[in-house]
Amino acid sequence: MKINHLTSAEENLMKLFWKLDSFYLKDVMEQHPEPKPHQNTVSTYLKILVEKGYLSTEKEGRIFKYTVIMPFQNYKKFLLTELFHNFFHDSGKEILEFLMSENLISQDDLRGYFDLKIEIKPTRVKAPKLEIANEILNPKKEKKEKKKEKEKKKKK
Repeated sequence: MKINHLTSAEENLMKLFWKLDSFYLKDVMEQHPEPKPHQNTVSTYLKILVEKGYLSTEKEGRIFKYTVIMPFQNYKKFLLTELFHNFFHDSGKEILEFLMSENLISQDDLRGYFDLKIEIKPTRVKAPKLEIANEILNPKKEKKEKKKEKEKKKKK
């Protein structure tokens, strides 16, 4: 099923509709927070949302009963997938880095979700070879090695 984008006004109304699930126009007018939109405006948005496939209608006498047919979870998945494709180049790593850099998610959140320890461990660095220090600390060994080298040169 193809999901259509919603305008911010349509999305705000849908948030109310997802709570109601099934409703009449009068229910929307009662539940809508102040400032309440005009009834004709809400009626127009209801018609648009039916056309976009978010609501269905059932005629009961002279009035319509509206029912949500697009679950909130489907719309949320649609939005996150769009963000993932368009802004994060289909990279889960990129999205996690963004969430962590903006302090929208923490390492504790990830540990709790994945139930594992995520720790940044320092990498082991190989100790540099300190030839001069070895000559100072072990002068006898160096002298023996130098004698051996001289003997090899003489033999050649």
